[in-house]
Amino acid sequence: MSATQSRPSFSQNVARMVDKAMPHLDVVLPPGLAEQIKACDKVFQTQFPVQMDDGSFRTFTGWRAVHNEHRLPTKGGIRYAVHVNQDEVIALAALMTYKCAIVDVPYGGSKGGLIINPKEHTDAEMERITRRFSRELIEAGYISPAVNVPAPDMGTGGREMGWIADQYRILRPNDIDHFGCVTGKPVSSGGIRGRVEATGRGVQFVIREFFRHPEDVKLTGLSGDLESQRIVIQGLGNVGYHAAKFLSEEDGAKIICIIEWDGALVNEEGLSVEEVRQHIMEHGGVKGYGKANYFEDGPPCLELDCDILIPAALERQITRENAARIKACLIVEAANGPVTFEADQILIAAGKVVLPDAYVNAGGVTVSYFEWIKNITHIRFGRMTRRHEEFRGQRMVEAMELLTGQQLPSEYRKDLTQGMGELELVRSGLDDTMRNAYQEISTVFHSKDGVQDFRTAAFVSALQKIARTSMELGF
Repeated sequence: MSATQSRPSFSQNVARMVDKAMPHLDVVLPPGLAEQIKACDKVFQTQFPVQMDDGSFRTFTGWRAVHNEHRLPTKGGIRYAVHVNQDEVIALAALMTYKCAIVDVPYGGSKGGLIINPKEHTDAEMERITRRFSRELIEAGYISPAVNVPAPDMGTGGREMGWIADQYRILRPNDIDHFGCVTGKPVSSGGIRGRVEATGRGVQFVIREFFRHPEDVKLTGLSGDLESQRIVIQGLGNVGYHAAKFLSEEDGAKIICIIEWDGALVNEEGLSVEEVRQHIMEHGGVKGYGKANYFEDGPPCLELDCDILIPAALERQITRENAARIKACLIVEAANGPVTFEADQILIAAGKVVLPDAYVNAGGVTVSYFEWIKNITHIRFGRMTRRHEEFRGQRMVEAMELLTGQQLPSEYRKDLTQGMGELELVRSGLDDTMRNAYQEISTVFHSKDGVQDFRTAAFVSALQKIARTSMELGF
């Protein structure tokens, strides 16, 4: 058997992580429940033809997996990529179940995928393909505001989500909650402010919270705050771009390397994330960017000497082949499954701290939850309270100025008198969610004998919630 054949699949890696956490649960599971929690409830596969602009037809293959329905609706993105397969969709659906439980978002886990290279198609073709795929899923019962709610993932975005929402409205005209059938939509089509950058913003909040826990930072051997940290980031897509941008521009971290599909840029003095992003948008990759050293072979740069490594691209980027060469003290998994189970054990043995994907990239589903709430309640966040907050803030400023006989500086006056709108509320809710989840994970890590890493702690936290819900519902 070859080395490739003997490697565990993505879904097997996820199952092994669950198995590692199961013995540490506080609850005693009835026979069979552990296997039921791990199992994927159902998988829908579809093949459908779509006419291309030149009149020819192409047949596409897609999936939608539902991992666990202990909470409804189930939630999970739809990815468009040439490498999508059923095992990947099942694994990602499972991660969504655990992810939602970790951050206390009341959803089960689901995921969808379509084998396609979006770059090979015109906008008109992409719309026809997306509408046909969504029709297949809607008619099979795999999209609805109450049962299964997709979101953007690799290769999809607000445009595709808007098409799906409109297709659902056409097929289900009497459902007044039709906007809630999918999240990640444009704001003008029922979306919510802050959703586009939510996952990357969540990564920032995770790292900020980690550095608020000196006992955890001590495990890495790092010192200081975020401003002094050197970061290598793999992938400057939506998640990686926003995480790197916020960490560098707002927290003063230094992005010393950006790894993309066509190579890597390295500059020990720090890279301008925005400049690199604009170069990629114009040229399709990082090659040719003049303010850094360029390396055609990007993956080896994961092994650069740095403080924090953020893999924000694809799964299986750190494996048993390269794990021992990773020099970063802290690995923050912004992508889904970038570290295999075997690599994880190597990193733990080497004293590295890994913050797991099931927690780190949960910012997207958290803000998707806010969007879904907005859609089914039919009211914009902040609409009923913002002016009242402004009035109370203004009265507070007037009272302080009356008592002190001095006028407050304009920046303080603005902060106190500005009511919270939708974007401010979304950011506040996301920050609160990621901070609370980290505190739960850290508590499990420090309080349970035998739990030696944050991934196991995160899965323990998730599995205890899922198990209790499943037993209460009689699963």
